Amino acid sequence: MLYDVQDPRFAEVALINVALERLHTGCRWAEGPVWFGDAGALLWSDIPNDRILRWIPEVGTHVFRAPAGHTNGHTRDNTGRLVSCEHGARRVTRTEPDGGLTVLAESFEGRRLNSPNDVVVHRDGSVWFTDPNYGIRDDYEGHKAEQEQPCQGVYRIDPASGAVTRVAEDFGQPNGLAFSPDQSLLYIADSAGSHDPQGRRHIRRFRVEGDRLAGGEVFATIDKGVPDGMRVDTEGRVWSSAADGIHVFHPDGTRLGKILVPEVVANLCFGGPKRNRLFIAATTSIYAIYVRARGC
Repeated sequence: MLYDVQDPRFAEVALINVALERLHTGCRWAEGPVWFGDAGALLWSDIPNDRILRWIPEVGTHVFRAPAGHTNGHTRDNTGRLVSCEHGARRVTRTEPDGGLTVLAESFEGRRLNSPNDVVVHRDGSVWFTDPNYGIRDDYEGHKAEQEQPCQGVYRIDPASGAVTRVAEDFGQPNGLAFSPDQSLLYIADSAGSHDPQGRRHIRRFRVEGDRLAGGEVFATIDKGVPDGMRVDTEGRVWSSAADGIHVFHPDGTRLGKILVPEVVANLCFGGPKRNRLFIAATTSIYAIYVRARGC
């Protein structure tokens, strides 16, 4: 079974004559897929193996960077440069056209960040990222260390000054995040249930008010596993990772259905020439499926 349909509106996003394709396997924990349309390539992290991999259609997979600072989530900025969250060095970096790295954030109020996890860029150029402590809990996805920040927060990097501000701190473990199509809303996952049976496993919705967030109500709850990475399509639907696949939510918070995946899903992104191909990072593998929606 490929789909778990929970609302008739799921037909608006699901194609019937498609298959879930496995493009690559052999990772230990695949994360942070990002599509480079101008290069026709997909990049993602294999965190425990400390490498970034790149897949090109008709060519295959090769190592893009290793070691890679135990990178997790990635995105592209408004000029197309790769922006990455590094568990190992506990920082957010940008890859320049010549391959060099620019550090965008590595501390807040004189203390090292925990382990930046996922990142998005606003159209005004500001960089927003989450900072749970997964990368310093042990030596598997980073380096075990004492936490210096008083919380697991969400941060914004100002595009003009480079100043880092904390915009939210009432999370168990902030994780994936995504802007609505008009970027007036920011969805943020709380995946605290990954290590705490009583921990949160929901997605919250905030209003973006300049350099601040307002609101923060629970938008949706994941019923299998926890939410990790997520994306939003052009119609405002939220596509979230989960233990059993991809959960698709209407902008009103209704779960429309699921794309079932045989491995625990960590993250996803839209790509392909029409941005209607969903790339899925799921534990050891990268999967792909065509959908009726287009990613932002």
